[in-house]
Amino acid sequence: MAEVTPGVTLQEALVLPTFRRAVPAVVAGASGLDRPIRWVHATERLDAGSLLRAGDLLLTMGTGLPGDDDAAGLTAFVDEVADSGAVGIVVELGRRWSADLPAPLVDACERHGLPLVVLGQETRFAALAQEIGERVVDRQLTELREAQRVHETFTELSFGQAGPVEILQAVQRMAAGPVVVENAQHRPLDYFAGPDDAGGFLDGWPARSRRVEVASRTGWDAANGWLVTRLGTADQVWGRLVIGSPQPPSQRLVAVAERAAAALALHRLHDRDRGTLMRRTHLELLSGLTDDPDSDDVLRRCELAGFPVRRRSFAGVVVRPRVGAVSPADLDEVAATVVRAAHGLRLPALVCEVERDLRVVVSAAPTADVEDLVDRLAARVLAHHDVVLAAGRVVTERSSVARSVTEAGQVADAAPQARREHDPDVHRLADLHLRGLLALLGEDDRLRLFVDRELAPLKGHDRAEGARTDLVAALRALVMHPASKTEAAASLHLSRAAFYDRLARIEKLLDADLDDPDVRVSLHVALLVDDLSGTTSGPPTK
Repeated sequence: MAEVTPGVTLQEALVLPTFRRAVPAVVAGASGLDRPIRWVHATERLDAGSLLRAGDLLLTMGTGLPGDDDAAGLTAFVDEVADSGAVGIVVELGRRWSADLPAPLVDACERHGLPLVVLGQETRFAALAQEIGERVVDRQLTELREAQRVHETFTELSFGQAGPVEILQAVQRMAAGPVVVENAQHRPLDYFAGPDDAGGFLDGWPARSRRVEVASRTGWDAANGWLVTRLGTADQVWGRLVIGSPQPPSQRLVAVAERAAAALALHRLHDRDRGTLMRRTHLELLSGLTDDPDSDDVLRRCELAGFPVRRRSFAGVVVRPRVGAVSPADLDEVAATVVRAAHGLRLPALVCEVERDLRVVVSAAPTADVEDLVDRLAARVLAHHDVVLAAGRVVTERSSVARSVTEAGQVADAAPQARREHDPDVHRLADLHLRGLLALLGEDDRLRLFVDRELAPLKGHDRAEGARTDLVAALRALVMHPASKTEAAASLHLSRAAFYDRLARIEKLLDADLDDPDVRVSLHVALLVDDLSGTTSGPPTK
């Protein structure tokens, strides 16, 4: 990552009027002409390098330098100047050299990439220094004025409690380029295209972004043309702000990036605090709707919270992080995304957290397509988070809200935890078929007795034999591949002979014929119930 520094470059300085009249020619180190000048020094001292600082431009006639035959002395002089961080050496011809400069001087400058410029006409160094100095000061004043405007813009946004969209839109306007916010896993969360963005800015984003490392808080990546600013502290980075910047960014653009990062962090902090309080309030309202849906106090509090409950349709939704996909801290982000998505759809919603689930109740006009609204809400959430979304049936009575939420939880329990190719965005009871029915039956003792009756002999055998034979796994493979025992055996990495041997053991223990359709259905149901209760290991049945 390249550090960002303001100033006038030597390339720009060479076209200033005083420089042009001196007929400048670059004889070495042309690759360094884009480095910015901090200030100008004129001296004939041999130890000039000790007087210079990074960004200084040295003007000299060469009268104090070693002789033309002292290659080591000339090289040492250039080495010292380059080590100081100077941006270049300007030599006026006429006093020491009237034509070509000594080869050791030129070669040393080329080796360091240090620009070496000769002036063909006599000129006053004071005039050169004044012209460059004035330009540097003007540039710095411009940067300060721009920085003040940036400061005022983000101060107004902060006072106005602007959200991420407003902040990023302000960045887009001031940067006149594309803007991206990514999370810690390098997945884009928000993107605003620049005025000249022809598309493709996000192509291959995660892989490209992982290769870009920021040593400090802000840096410029020349390969991608990105100005990158860290979001969060050095110990707790939650994302990065990326601004398209094909050329080295100005100090103004750096200020825009860093003020935007601060504004996003402040909004995140306030949003989390507001979200925690809001979810606590929403949990109380949901409890009130569950316990006493017709209470005047509950109705009044719901209306005050912006959740209309009179003559409305409702649907309960459960948002559940997939196992290992969302950390406890990230659940706040999921909740905030749900709230923003509902707000964007103008869909009143209660959002609260219960035992690592987000329970959501949406309220819609009686004429609205509530299922479609829930689907649109889910699409916005799934664009940012890897979660399971389950919905209960739409109800029109406040007294049925609790039933819809409970049903959503049962559907979430029955929905596969691992993402499958053709899974819907929102799982509903109708999508789960037999799994849905069994989930509704829940903890019925008769189901548990049924599972024990069907599977107890196999479980007892597996406990006794350990890992040597897993008859429950063999049975599961059989019901998952009903058309091919060869595929069933392959799924367990067993030979056909070994698999047939296990099937024979199952038939003997259960005293049942596994080719009997009724037996297979009964065992398949028992496995499904066992999976839903979470008492077995291994892949779930379909």
